[in-house]
Amino acid sequence: MRDITHKQISLRTASAVGVLFCSAETIALIREDKLPKGNLFDVARAAGFLGAKLTPQLLPHCHPVAIDGMDLQFEFLDREKHSGLFGEEVFARSGIVIRGEARSIGRTGIEMEILTAIAVSALELYDMLKPVDKQLEIGRISLLEKKGGKSDRERYFATSPSCAVLVCSDSAAAGKREDRSGRLIVEMLEAVQARVQYYVIVPDEKISIQQQIKEWVAEDIQFIFTTGGTGLGPRDNTVSAVSELLERDADGIAEAMRVYGQMRTPMAMMSRGVAGSIGETLIITLPGSSDGARESLEAILPAVFHARKMMKGGGH
Repeated sequence: MRDITHKQISLRTASAVGVLFCSAETIALIREDKLPKGNLFDVARAAGFLGAKLTPQLLPHCHPVAIDGMDLQFEFLDREKHSGLFGEEVFARSGIVIRGEARSIGRTGIEMEILTAIAVSALELYDMLKPVDKQLEIGRISLLEKKGGKSDRERYFATSPSCAVLVCSDSAAAGKREDRSGRLIVEMLEAVQARVQYYVIVPDEKISIQQQIKEWVAEDIQFIFTTGGTGLGPRDNTVSAVSELLERDADGIAEAMRVYGQMRTPMAMMSRGVAGSIGETLIITLPGSSDGARESLEAILPAVFHARKMMKGGGH
């Protein structure tokens, strides 16, 4: 199974639809409550719920998720009600439309669970109707929408945000150590369609750090990510250098990074990283270790890019 430990815990939703095609005579029997096996839709709904819960046991690569909410609805196929779901050819037939929605707070989506629920509900309808209808057919099962995780990425920024990466390291600046965290940050930003316009290495000295940040702010670089100097060492000066420049704090960003890191290593509590804005530029200080920088970015990307809209007065 794929490793999803790097994914953020967030609200995930999905909706899906399917149809059990049947005869008009069968529809009449359902309406008149004359089916030999009794209640139809309540049993099919319960079957769908069971199918959703058993999805990881049916699909080998599907991770178990907490199903925090699920609803299944049954309607008789109607052109006026369902024209937005199916093509015109569907309405030449009669049938039962199954619609479902599911919600989950977790690391991975819930679309497979709602699709399984639709499919199992349709199978239960099929089983209950087969004594009275030999022309049953299941079809048109499809995902209507999913939200959460990567599928929400586009709403965080309309255009690719401009970024700069500042490596604050005495040894890297002196050429004694190869920078890895800065390069990793560049790769991760580009992976979410951000434009990294600058990548610079400076000593972990207050004047050098502040001078470079001021230049990028003047150029209206939208996001500045520093790496290094967030610990408790005698030469960890980045946090104090950045803090002196910030006009507004964004403590929630730093808290999110530490909480995410704390789930992976107790050493995350040692980070003094801060975040905040200067004008319409957001500055975020990341740890100097590759793992720390990667985990911190995993915690906030791509949602952090929404800050630009807020700083320009666009609200939440």
